[in-house]
Amino acid sequence: MPEQGTVSVNTISQITTVEFHHPKGNSLPGKLLQELDESITAAGRVEESRVVIIRSKGDRAFCAGASFDELLAISDEEQGKQFFMGFARVINAMRTCPKLIIARVQGKTVGGGIGIAAAADYTLAHSSASVKLSELALGIGPFVVGPAVGRKIGTSAFATLSLDARNWYDAGWAEQKGLYNRVLDSIEALDEAVDTLAADLASSNPDSMRELKQIMWQSTGHWSSTLEQRAEISGRLVMSEFTRSYIQEFKNTRNKK
Repeated sequence: MPEQGTVSVNTISQITTVEFHHPKGNSLPGKLLQELDESITAAGRVEESRVVIIRSKGDRAFCAGASFDELLAISDEEQGKQFFMGFARVINAMRTCPKLIIARVQGKTVGGGIGIAAAADYTLAHSSASVKLSELALGIGPFVVGPAVGRKIGTSAFATLSLDARNWYDAGWAEQKGLYNRVLDSIEALDEAVDTLAADLASSNPDSMRELKQIMWQSTGHWSSTLEQRAEISGRLVMSEFTRSYIQEFKNTRNKK
């Protein structure tokens, strides 16, 4: 159903594009996370494809992170863990996909969206694509996305985003820290850069790219268990009175606007 979000997959000229959409800022409820996980995993098995592009629909926010409606609906710690396992599975699907993955980030991204940008092998972004890890402000913490983001930008920059949880950092900062590989000043330039890189990779030796990806992701074999542990922590904290009150207040404020 459109209100629950959609994921589309398309393969043309040895390039598979996985596009997600949700009417609320491309946020990620559990069903959408499951479809993303399954689509990325399936894309890695498509023989006629050599590279994967992950993008979201629209020209504004890339990803608003976790669905606040679904967070409020969580009734126990196990249900909370399973929700956050959705993010863990998407990150692991990107990590273990044998194809190189390009992320196209056209606008602001929060929380789990930053995890997707970090788990891509190459990320191109628009100059409006500011970032914020807001989890600590919610009373949780960027536990599940932490390994992917920390691997990409380092401990110090990860701490900056994690602790300064109420402020946005612009695309230039994200590029300087290594979250974005390139930042473009127009959507047209962004799309051209994505298409050019994807075409270049699609014409490369698939065996070489597969070996290169394994090398780039070496020492991450423990992530399946690590991310599950992190999801368990998040699932416990999301049940706290602090977090539930914060989310409800945020929703009430947003509805009044």
